[in-house]
Formats: sequence, structure tokens, C-alpha cells
Amino acid sequence: MAQLALVIDLNVCVGCHACVTSCKQWNTSGWAGPMVDENPYGAEPSGTFFNRVQTFEVGTFPKTETVHFPKSCLHCEEPPCVPVCPTGASYKRPDNGVVLVDYDKCIGCKYCSWACPYGVRELDAQQRVMKKCTLCIERITDLTLPEPERKPACVMACPANARLFGDVHDPESEVSVAIREQGGYQLMPEWGTKPANHYLPRRKTRRQIDPDEIIRADNPLRKEDLTTYTGEETLDDVTW
Repeated sequence: MAQLALVIDLNVCVGCHACVTSCKQWNTSGWAGPMVDENPYGAEPSGTFFNRVQTFEVGTFPKTETVHFPKSCLHCEEPPCVPVCPTGASYKRPDNGVVLVDYDKCIGCKYCSWACPYGVRELDAQQRVMKKCTLCIERITDLTLPEPERKPACVMACPANARLFGDVHDPESEVSVAIREQGGYQLMPEWGTKPANHYLPRRKTRRQIDPDEIIRADNPLRKEDLTTYTGEETLDDVTW
């Protein structure tokens, strides 16, 4: 059986939120919508997002680095949200492994969100049903689309190609090769959920930059002779 999933390269993700906005746009008007934002920017924000990017710093000042960590439903191979659902609304497709919610059966009891260790289930405040990432199921299974376009909206929108999509059960797929060759890992595997989505770790690379490499030949300040400021002069001493 196939298991479709995302592989996210943390070394490439720049935290631009293109995946978040494209997900919001596609799913609001699509099969999974609407995705309501009643108070997205207040002290207690509320709204429905299938994909979020968490940004934090690692290291000790002044040697710190910014890490952008996208997170959505991981489409677990052993999803704990499915067996706890009292109505059978949460289910896993047998043909491609995508975990979905049948809104006609969902009663909004939140059992699935309590069972999910990743916090990726959300209650739609207006429809009163549980919602989550669908991997854009109506898009990836649409045979009328050209094959290169049968990908989740977030994958199509990522300007840095930080998001890969494919069958992790196919050892020759792009995602499987990336996981195998770049040390891809699952999020919190100790829970036994077998997340299908994987992450590629940040690669520690350091390069000493030659100061001459960052001097612009067409520097406008040089043309105006304003590049001699040493930091010791006051603003009154500098000729403008």
C-alpha cells in the first residue's frame, strides 16, 4: 500500500509562510473549506490553519541560529486519532494512507485532538467539526491535472523547494531517497504513531567570507565618497 507524505528540508526552509498562505487559500475555497479566522491577530488568536510554521532560536547568544519548523498533520501510519473517534469520522484511506475527516459524521467531540500528540487537529468554530491537513486530497487524486501539478498546494508554492511530496513506501521515490541519503527523521517516534511525514535535519555548514567578496563595485556610497566613515567620527564630522 502506498503512503503519501511530505518531507520537509529544515536546512532550506526560510520561514516565508508561502506554504501557510497557499494552504489557506486553496482549502478555504476547496473541498476542506471554509477555514475561518475570527480573531487571527489578537492576544488570544483563533482560526483554522492546516499548516503552521513555528520559528525559534537555538544556541547561546551571540552564537544563535533561527530555525523555521513547519508542522501539519503527519498522516501517521498508526494514527491515534482514528480509533478514538466514536462516529468513525476520522479514517485512513487504504489506497494512499492519507488521514481524513468525514464532516458528515464528525460531531466535534475533540477526542481526536486529545489523542493526537502533535496538536494538529483543530475545531472549526463555525461548522463545529474537526479539521486538519488533507494533503490537498482532491488535488493529488485529480487525474485530469497534469502529473506535476498533482501535489499539495504548499509544495507547489514553496519558493525554496523545501517541501517534497511522494510515496514513502516506494524506495525509489524522491521522498524515500531524500530520507535515506540525508538522514530524514520522524517527529516524536517514541509515541509509536509512525508518522509518514519526515524532516531533513539542518546541516551544519560554516564558510569564512572574504571581506573583499562583499564589496560592491557600484556602491553608490563610494561614488559619493561616503565610505570613509570609521565609526569614530560624529555625524557632524561626516561630509554629506
